[in-house]
Amino acid sequence: MSEFSKATRRVVVSPGESVRIIRELQELSQTQLAKLTGMPQSTISSIERGRVNIGVDRAKTLARALRCHPAVLVFPGWDTRTESAA
Repeated sequence: MSEFSKATRRVVVSPGESVRIIRELQELSQTQLAKLTGMPQSTISSIERGRVNIGVDRAKTLARALRCHPAVLVFPGWDTRTESAA
């Protein structure tokens, strides 16, 4: 038996990065996402750069356009294995 255990690879992703990653995976430009959401492209850009907080209403709007659950955008680093039910 080895003394070492295999490392778990983890990546810390911010909500803005999560929006960008999902948008790019769906091959959408910021302008296309802006049209789908009704938000200005500059707001999409600011969210992705972390200059503007997503907030609940924006998360819902973005999630509808990106076809994902809002929690994926708001809590991208949530690890259910380490959280206990309170």
